[in-house]
Amino acid sequence: MTELNTLTIAEARDRLRKREITAEDLTMSCLSAIDAGGALNAFVHNTPEIALSQARAADARLAAGEAPSVCGIPLGIKDLFCTKGVPSQAASKILAGFKPEYESTVTAQLFDAGAVMLGKLNMDEFAMGSSNESTCYGPAVNPWKRTGDATQLTPGGSSGGSAAAVAADLCLAATGTDTGGSIRQPAAFAGITGIKPTYGRVSRWGIIAYASSLDQAGPMTKSVRDAAILLGAMAGPDAKDSTSADIPVPDFEAALTGDIRGKRIGIPKEYRLDGLNAGIVKLWDDGIAMLKDAGAEIVDISLPHTKYALPAYYVIAPAEASSNLARYDGVRYGHRAKLGQGDGITEMYEKTRAEGFGPEVQRRIMVGTYVLSAGFYDAYYNRARRVRALIKRDFEQAFEKGIDAILTPATPSSAFGIGEMQDHSPVEMYLNDVFTVTVNLAGLPGVSVPVGLDEKGMPLGLQLIGRPWEEGDLLNHAYVLERAAGFVSKPSKWW
Repeated sequence: MTELNTLTIAEARDRLRKREITAEDLTMSCLSAIDAGGALNAFVHNTPEIALSQARAADARLAAGEAPSVCGIPLGIKDLFCTKGVPSQAASKILAGFKPEYESTVTAQLFDAGAVMLGKLNMDEFAMGSSNESTCYGPAVNPWKRTGDATQLTPGGSSGGSAAAVAADLCLAATGTDTGGSIRQPAAFAGITGIKPTYGRVSRWGIIAYASSLDQAGPMTKSVRDAAILLGAMAGPDAKDSTSADIPVPDFEAALTGDIRGKRIGIPKEYRLDGLNAGIVKLWDDGIAMLKDAGAEIVDISLPHTKYALPAYYVIAPAEASSNLARYDGVRYGHRAKLGQGDGITEMYEKTRAEGFGPEVQRRIMVGTYVLSAGFYDAYYNRARRVRALIKRDFEQAFEKGIDAILTPATPSSAFGIGEMQDHSPVEMYLNDVFTVTVNLAGLPGVSVPVGLDEKGMPLGLQLIGRPWEEGDLLNHAYVLERAAGFVSKPSKWW
């Protein structure tokens, strides 16, 4: 018999509704998998009591015939989402012991729809990282291994715990957040699907902020259909979030027709970087052929300001982070440093922030404070904002010319080893976001779909970028790509 934790959301939903299985049995299967998967360090705060209570409530709703699509579905929740009465640390020492007295809008909506919370998931501290190594919990580990190589690999970041948990079947799906690729890059590294919706599609209220104009929550799942189901439960306008768009949420699952005949797929020449991994290039070409065979028209396009995206992003994001993280000072909640005799408020701020923030967060706060300082604001921050506007305009012009979606690689490589980047410049780590940051700067929806394996047996993903607010159409393109690729590989269980 198939282990229940290996089911997709769609499969579990159908079996729950037919009363072939119970939400409690499904939840117990996932809790057992979490216990067995401790070596992955994906779950960092387990909530079995809450999970079983929610599962029993879901079973009662299912028995009464009241069954939203995610009712009874066990999920992992990224540690960035505030969950009432449950540690919500953003993987930072500075928030040690913080248990919110409120629920984020996303988790509240999921729980209202009957979803089950298994626990909180590992991540890069305050979502700053591409490898899940900048975390107070220790790195999450990718369940995939290179062929014939026992090296532990990163699941990507910042939503690395989410990616590892879904790929290893510790949960049926997970929430993630994406500021510059933090859903799509780990999804590609772990061989799963991840979508970053249009900015404003999903409420940010109750999600610990990194860069407020870039952050967006989204689902990380085992299939495109599951992504459509979970996104429908997460999305919607929210009066508590001024950046939330008052736009109706369509039935994303119903949009998965599998028909893209006549659709125009843009291939941006600027993404064919010098020295790009040959395996990535082949995968991209294979993806182009798959969409063409499905009846789409392939169109070469230009996004000329792409080359400025990374430097613009790494000015804007740290600037917003330095402002958002100023609130963590040891006064109201979280960690407070021990003070010496004669220390005052200034010393408390300095010691608390020095002890509480990790090196990567400190680096980005310092960069952000610098680019916002007098004399540098116009030279760096305002210039980056102007570049951002040009990047957004590049996409608008492509869509105005009738492009329906844009196909690119998701990452410049497959997953790398934990610790492999430690001796490199931070800029080399930032290059992991080279294909993804443009989507956040432009506020567009983007989805990563696993399409194949590299020569070392590691999963590789392709990215589709869509028109704003047209996640349904984007997911349908991803659905076609998923079916054409036929990616069914799973990591060999070693943990």
